[in-house]
Amino acid sequence: MPKIRILEDRVANQISAGEVVERPASVAKELIENSIDAQATKIEIEFRNGGKSYLRVEDNGCGMHTDQALLSLERHATSKIRKASDLNEIRSFGFRGEALPSIASVSRFTMRTRSSFRDEGNELLINGGRLVHVKECGMPKGTRVEVAHLFNSVPGRRKFLKTENTEASHLIHLTKLYALAHSQISFSLMEGSRTLFRSPACERVEDRVREIFGKGLAEALTPISANSQGIELDGLVGKPGYSRSTRKEMIFFVNNRPVESKTISYSVLEAYHTFSPKGRFPPAILFVSMDPELIDVNVHPSKREIRFRNESQVRSFLVESLLSHNRDFSGVVEKGFDKPDLEMDHIAGKMVPKVDLGASETYKFDQSVNGLKTVSADSMFSKTTQSTSGDSFKFLDNPGKIAGKREEINSDWRFLNLSKGVFAIFITPQGIVYLHAKAAYERVRFEQLENALQANDSCDSQKLLLSEALELDAVDRANLEASLKDLRKLGFIIEEFGRNFYRLDGCPAWLEPDEARLFVEDFLEIAREEGGRPQINQFAKDALIRQTSTPTEKKGSFSDEEVIRLANQLMKCKNPYTCPNGKPTFFETPYRDFETRFKREL
Repeated sequence: MPKIRILEDRVANQISAGEVVERPASVAKELIENSIDAQATKIEIEFRNGGKSYLRVEDNGCGMHTDQALLSLERHATSKIRKASDLNEIRSFGFRGEALPSIASVSRFTMRTRSSFRDEGNELLINGGRLVHVKECGMPKGTRVEVAHLFNSVPGRRKFLKTENTEASHLIHLTKLYALAHSQISFSLMEGSRTLFRSPACERVEDRVREIFGKGLAEALTPISANSQGIELDGLVGKPGYSRSTRKEMIFFVNNRPVESKTISYSVLEAYHTFSPKGRFPPAILFVSMDPELIDVNVHPSKREIRFRNESQVRSFLVESLLSHNRDFSGVVEKGFDKPDLEMDHIAGKMVPKVDLGASETYKFDQSVNGLKTVSADSMFSKTTQSTSGDSFKFLDNPGKIAGKREEINSDWRFLNLSKGVFAIFITPQGIVYLHAKAAYERVRFEQLENALQANDSCDSQKLLLSEALELDAVDRANLEASLKDLRKLGFIIEEFGRNFYRLDGCPAWLEPDEARLFVEDFLEIAREEGGRPQINQFAKDALIRQTSTPTEKKGSFSDEEVIRLANQLMKCKNPYTCPNGKPTFFETPYRDFETRFKREL
């Protein structure tokens, strides 16, 4: 058995780097936190090749003397804590003293620093954990750290890094988190010589959100503020009904520290259970403040996770605060809208909003039996969509007949009755068929649109009434450019409109125009999470399932003729038995079941 020996400091640092330095974004995190602890008011980050080949973090903080700079590169050297009890009330970010020596052990590390008490600065160069030189240099007050060739000295770690786009997306997202948490600090982020975002010091979080996430997200958020039993909550949350396809915009801070917290995440999802569609996530930028003694930030080596001493109290406070905010917001009637014109409904005996005759003609409104205006289901089946080429097509054609009227004795399915506008009953040679008209309609429409996607020809497009502006960061722009050809084949009309801006002028004929922007944004979020181009056809099919699931208030009632035509179309589908969500379209009760129940032959 080999003898036990003490590891060399260089090897120990490289092992420690495995816990602290996971990827370039981990390096940026440690350096940004040091800059914030140094009371910097300006932080500049620059990277190349996703941070693999070069990363620079520069600040105008307090800087260090030569001896302090050398000491900072020793393991467990820290100015943040002195005794074990200090861990119970940590208010700074870095406190372990492992970050700088760990980073320096797996890269070419250069640190230049100058304090306000010195006329000149000092430069320290370390390559793979070995000190190369210490010399004087000229520089302004503050600290500048450059990390080059990350993991070159441990190639086994380097091969586990992802693509440049993926690493860049992590680095960009992390920088945005710290910019959000510290709006009083000016942040700049550059990829090579290109500025990705530059945000001066802001007084309000809302201004910082607009600066780095764009106008679209900023306008979809509303401020929230609450406090109880020593816990304070501030931030911005999505308006009820506004949601995203991923958790990317669920961002949490505890005492201004970006964290991943299941307690907070579950609280948000629970509070938005009835205010957000199933399977989607509300955007939320929340700041929780509480006594540091009630939090353990020393759970994870990179301090990404925290633990609350009383999780049930925190969860109850967050759920109640968010629910109260959503209910109050949903109950507010916004001012500034003109009152609608009213007219007397003689059947109902009361005043109702006046119907726009132009809209009635456009959307083919019919009079229902109770005198109210409702959308005819026939318009859903005979709807003709105009393509950009001037051609048109019908969603549902009329295939060969399988179902017919009651008197058509040659039909396999003979229509008997229609209940509640959607439940149809047919008699067949084998028994009785019960068909759900809306589920059948969803299946027929889905397969016709699916066939359109699988065709070699491009899908038809429809022009948007007003173009939508898309403001993208470098990662989203790269993913959009890589998928632009496929998106255009689907029917999207997207053109570049200035640096990092694109204009959405049209969308596929099968997509509702008001959902076109959301489709593109969701697609880019999925692309970012997958580190490149996702399967766009599969993504489009998922969108089709949402499209075909027509909301109840829009479905209307089906006529006898529509149900008969729909049954014929359904039997031509590849899978006529379920809707796109997997629910049954029809079921049959055979005659033998009736014989069993009546205990006699029919």
